Amino acid sequence: MLRWLLRVLGILLGLLLLLLLIVWMLLRGSLAQLDGELALPGLSAPVGIERDANGMLTVDAANEADMARALGYVHAQERFFEMDLMRRSAAGELSELFGADALPLDRKMRLHRLRARTVENLDTSLGSKHAALQAYRDGVNAGLAALPVRPWPYLLLRQQPRPWELEDSVLTGLAMYADLQDPGNTRELALARIREVVPAALYALLAHDGSEWDAPLFGQPRGNATLPAADALNLRALGADAKPDESALSAPSAMQKAPLPHVAQDRGLAAPPMAAEYFPGSNNFAVAGALTADGRAIIADDMHLGLRAPNIWFRARLRFTEPTAPEGKVDVTGFTLPGLPAVIVGSNTRVAWAFTNSYIDTADYAWLPAGTSLSSHTETIAVAGKPSETLVVRESSWGPVTSENADGSLLALRWAGQLQGAVKLEFADMAKAADLDAALAVADRSGIPAQNLLVGDRKGRIAWRLIGARPDRGGNCNVGGIANAPDAPTMEGSNAPCQPWTLRTDHAPSLVDPADHRLWTANGRVLDGEALAIAGDGGYDFGARAKQIRDGLFARERFTERDLLAIQLDDRALLMERWWKLMRQTLEHSDDPALKRLEAASREWQGHASIDSVSYRMARGFRGITLDTLQTALLASAKQTLGERYIAPNLPQLEGVVWPLLSERPAHLLPAQFESWDALLVDSAQQLERDLAAQGPDLSQRTWGERNTAAICHPVSRALPGLFKRWLCMPREPLPGDNNVPRVQGPSFGASERMVVSPGHEADGIVHMPGGQSGHPLSPFWAAGHDDWVQGKPTPFLPGTAKHKLTLRPR
Repeated sequence: MLRWLLRVLGILLGLLLLLLLIVWMLLRGSLAQLDGELALPGLSAPVGIERDANGMLTVDAANEADMARALGYVHAQERFFEMDLMRRSAAGELSELFGADALPLDRKMRLHRLRARTVENLDTSLGSKHAALQAYRDGVNAGLAALPVRPWPYLLLRQQPRPWELEDSVLTGLAMYADLQDPGNTRELALARIREVVPAALYALLAHDGSEWDAPLFGQPRGNATLPAADALNLRALGADAKPDESALSAPSAMQKAPLPHVAQDRGLAAPPMAAEYFPGSNNFAVAGALTADGRAIIADDMHLGLRAPNIWFRARLRFTEPTAPEGKVDVTGFTLPGLPAVIVGSNTRVAWAFTNSYIDTADYAWLPAGTSLSSHTETIAVAGKPSETLVVRESSWGPVTSENADGSLLALRWAGQLQGAVKLEFADMAKAADLDAALAVADRSGIPAQNLLVGDRKGRIAWRLIGARPDRGGNCNVGGIANAPDAPTMEGSNAPCQPWTLRTDHAPSLVDPADHRLWTANGRVLDGEALAIAGDGGYDFGARAKQIRDGLFARERFTERDLLAIQLDDRALLMERWWKLMRQTLEHSDDPALKRLEAASREWQGHASIDSVSYRMARGFRGITLDTLQTALLASAKQTLGERYIAPNLPQLEGVVWPLLSERPAHLLPAQFESWDALLVDSAQQLERDLAAQGPDLSQRTWGERNTAAICHPVSRALPGLFKRWLCMPREPLPGDNNVPRVQGPSFGASERMVVSPGHEADGIVHMPGGQSGHPLSPFWAAGHDDWVQGKPTPFLPGTAKHKLTLRPR
């Protein structure tokens, strides 16, 4: 019997090993080819492809079309699944891969009918880049077809990849629109409804548009809110029948919030305070040649996005002959976006450029009377494993109808991403811009999501420009609410209704050759006055990051690339220090045993959002809970009155309201459930202590690094058991930084790239990138370079010594 059992066990073990071998061979079958020669139809001449130790790509081609074809080939072999997700997310086609769980996302995006609009406007989008995009498409499909086995995620999902089409590159650009903007215009609609039902003084607090931390390029800081007198607003009376609850708080979109990672949830960490979890993205800043030893301009850029494995960007150096470029050739290095044959941010040896999201107002709701003429479009959503779903989209001249009121009137939404010209691939011409003026000319004809562009050139000049597709509303029709509603403001001096607007990219606000030789943006307010009124407020960020960067730039008169990297990695907790002091004042004289434990653990202030800091984590939690408490109180009456019509607004400037409340402590603005402001702060501290104590009795072990632990994983990892999930994730390392310091880093949100570069001096440039170049966990480039990002160690901007060489030859 024992011999038979051993034989059976041996057979089972052998079958298991055979199965693992088959799985291993299948996985290896979708690895990219790195060396040798192969034929690629459509090339006019051989193309050289090199990869360094980090997998950074160098493409040497005879012309732009050959470069695009070769880049498409490599993008497909390394990242086709991720490219597929980009086009599907924009088009509302994720359910075809993932099944019914993705239907809510698809329904939201199908409302905009982006695939149909893209096909209709394809010639405008491609413009002069039609041939390059055709070559890129063919290269992508050739690279996919050359893999012996389809990319591994399709094996797991039991799906087949779909060929790449011309319109898919445009949809890749529109996916960035959806990530960087709010396709549902949720904040503007939320505030418009709240304004209908709350006192004017309360709405003024909720809509206050700045703080003492503002650091705009134009104009002065707004300052904190001026608190209303008791005869204008009595919050205690207003909130007497309205019980605040957390459902009054906003549920930020993925681009704004770093969710608590699964690894933290597994350790029993509690949900973070909502109001403290906003992570809007990106810093960029520059110094002109007057501030460097040899007259070079230096550009720094951190684009903050949701983090995943592999990273969204793909590093490349692209070199090809181009008669219209200076000296007849292009040599551009930086970050490409798989799905597009262009460097998105980088340097071409003459010009370097970088982006942050602008948060201008790119969408408007319009009220339409009952009986308005509409067209109907039927959208079919394919669902893996289930019958397809049909969605009927009704459209007006303003855009798709999102809701119908009880009286038959309608709400229609117009969003920049829907319109002709939203994506124009002329931006690829930045690769051949000869100087700052030429780069700004390219910016004026580029269709991308509205961004803060910083440019520096070889002569030492720098400039800022608001680049990308902007609503051309005309007149003064930026009402900041629901256009044409019966009670909506009209254009100044006119009763004429607002008209559906088109897009423009020219005549954008600029700041060229600033007198102080410094520029900075960090998603906060940049503009002021009439320019701001035209651009609108799309929910721009609290100014603490921008102020800290600006002050760092004015702290010295000479800069190198390493000096700008130091500003990028600055995790000093300047904002949080006053919250730590306020928390200490609340704790120091308490007899509550729980608060005594909190007091003992928070005595030392390290002054940084560092991984070993306990006091930072406590001050941050105390601030977040207090913000939540006051935000829910301010919104309680609106939530109660609006009922199902209530939408929780994003209030990024809340600090500029809360701090005056806590400093002045007016009795008439104290939330009704508290007897005093001291009682409110004690309650915040008690909530914090309960949260931290639930994670372990020793509060001195509750470090920021424990809370801020990396959770950077492949999108399909959630469907796998723990052991395999970890195989598809970057290491679970504690991360310094936070959302209101320049070093923005959350568990799954942060700097998707860092770049510091001077045009003409690329050899001195620095980059960081989380994750790696390849989307394949068996690739040597799956996590190559990731540790430098975690540790903040400089990685060279230019490719290193070639480790792999592949030659593509014409067939």
